[in-house]
Amino acid sequence: MAFDFFNRGRRTEEQEGRVPPGQVVTKKFPVLHYGSVPAYQDLGDWDFRVWGLVDNPITLSWEQLAALPRAEVTTDIHCVTRWSKLDTRWDGVPFKQLVDLVKPGPEAKFVLAHAENNFTANIPIEVLLDDDVMLAYQFDGKPLDPEHGYPLRLLVPKRYFWKSAKWLRGLEFLPDDKPGFWEDAGYHMNGDPWKEERYGTPTWW
Repeated sequence: MAFDFFNRGRRTEEQEGRVPPGQVVTKKFPVLHYGSVPAYQDLGDWDFRVWGLVDNPITLSWEQLAALPRAEVTTDIHCVTRWSKLDTRWDGVPFKQLVDLVKPGPEAKFVLAHAENNFTANIPIEVLLDDDVMLAYQFDGKPLDPEHGYPLRLLVPKRYFWKSAKWLRGLEFLPDDKPGFWEDAGYHMNGDPWKEERYGTPTWW
C-alpha cells in the first residue's frame, strides 16, 4: 500500500512542531532526482569550484575539500513530494567555513548551486548562513550512497530538499535571484516548507 512506503501513522507528540504542513514522516530515505546517477571510479579528477561575486574564487580537489574543518549536524529534512525524515545525521564542511575562504562581496545576495547533469538550485545567502547548512559528504557516519549524492551534496535543511543539490560541483555567488533547474520548471523560488512554498510559475509561462 502507498501508506506503507511512508510508514504513515499519527504524528507523535514529539513530531508535532517539527513536521511542516502537508508532510508525512518516513523512516525510509526515498530516492528522487533528475537524470542518471553519476559513477565515480575515483576522485582524482574531481574538483569543486566557487566563483562569482567573491574576493577569492577557488577550485578545490577532493583532498583539499576533505581537509577543511568539518562539523556534524543532526536535523530534519523535508521533500516537496511530501515526505519528511527526522533526526538525520550528516558530516561535512560548514557553509560558513567556505564563506571564510572565498569572502563574498557585499553585493552577493544569492547562490546558485551547480551539480552534475547540469542541475542547478538557487538559495539566498541569508538562508545558507544558518548553522545547519553544509557541504555534506557523510550520512549516518558513512560516505554518501551514490543515489544520495556521493561524493558531495549541499544540505539546506530549512528548505525543501530539492535545494540540497546532489553531486555538487560548485557554488556561484550572484547579486540577484536566478531560477535553478526545478525553479525554471515551476517550483517555488524560495521553497520554505513551513510556508508550503512548493510551486510557483514556470519561467516560460
